[in-house]
Amino acid sequence: MKFRFILLSLIAVVTVAGVILPYKAKASSPSDISVTTSPENPTPNSNVTITLSSYVDDLNGVLISWSINGKSSLSGIGQKSFSLTAPALGQQTTVVATLALSDGDVNETIVVKPAIMTLLWEADGSYVPPFYEGKSMPSPESEVKVVAIPEIKSGSSFIDPNNMLYSWSLDDTNDQSNSGYGKNYYTYTSDYLDNSNNVSVTASSIDQQNSATASLNIATVTPKIEFYKNDPNLGTIWEQALSDGSTITNDENVLAAPYFISPADIRIPFLTFAWSINGQSISVPDNTKNMLPLQVQSGKSGISQIGLEVDNIHSLVNTATKEIVVNF
Repeated sequence: MKFRFILLSLIAVVTVAGVILPYKAKASSPSDISVTTSPENPTPNSNVTITLSSYVDDLNGVLISWSINGKSSLSGIGQKSFSLTAPALGQQTTVVATLALSDGDVNETIVVKPAIMTLLWEADGSYVPPFYEGKSMPSPESEVKVVAIPEIKSGSSFIDPNNMLYSWSLDDTNDQSNSGYGKNYYTYTSDYLDNSNNVSVTASSIDQQNSATASLNIATVTPKIEFYKNDPNLGTIWEQALSDGSTITNDENVLAAPYFISPADIRIPFLTFAWSINGQSISVPDNTKNMLPLQVQSGKSGISQIGLEVDNIHSLVNTATKEIVVNF
């Protein structure tokens, strides 16, 4: 099977994410306190859980006190976890955990800054017919473009997305060559061995004090062919695809639309169309290779099998086939 991607029927998959910045602990002992948050990158008004752990001290017997923006909120023996609601976009919450260790108090400060990230994607090289209202989908070995739209506030104003640092990864592998300043879009070729690819991105301000992350799974599909009647007066009848049992009358043209095959321009020579009627190969002109002219002999009726294989000669997997039986 062969396939590629195209844009502009942009379907948005939105993952919202922000940033939590742990400050260095002001420890009065050599204790190593680790801070984890869930989720690591919160959305506005989402639930956030902060958890403390240590390889040096058993925190189950330690008095731990929590405060939010300077106000005491929770205190107890072994109170290693603390939950709160992230603030609205553009605001931040400061959480301080105070651990009463034997060698003295240790403070951990965590700043919660929510943000929003929207990811839009398109299949850049995937064919769909004219006036198709759906989204072009990627097939194996299609080119896909993903655009990141971060919404990050610093104070009362949004940070310009063009002035941010972008770090992209594909299937959990960092792509340094396509990451960097102002690189708010990412292109890749879908893998024919996998049914989907995962794209993730982190957008950060230049000073690294604000960031947002998002990830997206993009599935591949198998190219498919649909047949349509092409009327000399009305043009192609896109409203109704031909199927088994359709009737051909007089002299008609059958037009093939190889949905989601690559490249998007099906006139390109390396995209071949092999037509057949009842198993016999039929030659068609190169300039109308996606159209099969049919001629019904006067006074005869019966059935015929129309077949087509569309093949990208530069790909092992970008192909599509279709057969239907028509009445005449």
